[in-house]
Amino acid sequence: MTEAASFKDYLKLHLIVFIWGFAAILAKLIEMPTAEVVFYRTLLAAIGLALLLKFRKRAFNIGRAGILRTLGTGTLIGAHWVLFFEAARVANVSVSLAGLATVTFWTSLAEPLFNSRKVRIFEVGIGLVVILGLYIVFQFEFDNALGLTLGIISALLAAIFSVLNAGIAKKYNPYMITFYEMVGAFGAVALFTVFYEPVFLGEAFQVRVPTAEDLLYIFILAAVCTVYAYSDAVELMKRISAFTVNLTINLEPVYGILMALAIFGESEEMSSGFYLGTFIILLAVFLYPVINRRMRKRAERINQAGL
Repeated sequence: MTEAASFKDYLKLHLIVFIWGFAAILAKLIEMPTAEVVFYRTLLAAIGLALLLKFRKRAFNIGRAGILRTLGTGTLIGAHWVLFFEAARVANVSVSLAGLATVTFWTSLAEPLFNSRKVRIFEVGIGLVVILGLYIVFQFEFDNALGLTLGIISALLAAIFSVLNAGIAKKYNPYMITFYEMVGAFGAVALFTVFYEPVFLGEAFQVRVPTAEDLLYIFILAAVCTVYAYSDAVELMKRISAFTVNLTINLEPVYGILMALAIFGESEEMSSGFYLGTFIILLAVFLYPVINRRMRKRAERINQAGL
């Protein structure tokens, strides 16, 4: 928490997390194939960010290396969205969000791998707790195993994306990064869509025009869940600590599951084992940043004492 942050800032942060939790519900409401939903979402988001950057008179040139790197990370977020939305389709919103709740665990593994640092003992312990929660969920929700697996893989991709994105964010404007990442995601999903239907389904590729209702939902995904939410989140990070932001983002599965129960009713009602396993996963997710913060403070005190 920073001194400049106001109560209104924290309310806005929770609103943003609430909006992100609503994305899976929108994906289930849309009747178009999942890949095409992401195709239109990333296209509209890229156009919206381009207009925003043009309005703010920002240069689009971040160098060839920067462009290639952001386009590459964009393919990860595109794949993440396709898998996450598909999980909500083949199972339900609650199952897809339970899988997404493992993103903190995957991040704890991805950071040492990509940043060449040692694995921390407490992170391994947190990971074992997450695995326990997943085991319980799988035991009680075997019929939804495919949806949960897709959600978990989507969380893994999101974790790798966030670790790679953290390094890029130190070099370039965040809005510019997101613009090129949306372009990369759009290009990857477009190529996937072109080859998937003829190769795997044996059908000729065709561009489907969204219905008016689908177009409205996709526009909300692009404008509200992507451009607006991301822009405001970046702006809030100037006044709210990264720890507080990340801790609040962990509420996304909670908000999403509660909204799904309220909107879809019986189709989202799960077994007691599902909620027990999900609770264990979320408990681990919330414990991770708390323990991590205490370990860092302890290390700082030891270093200061040694000086």
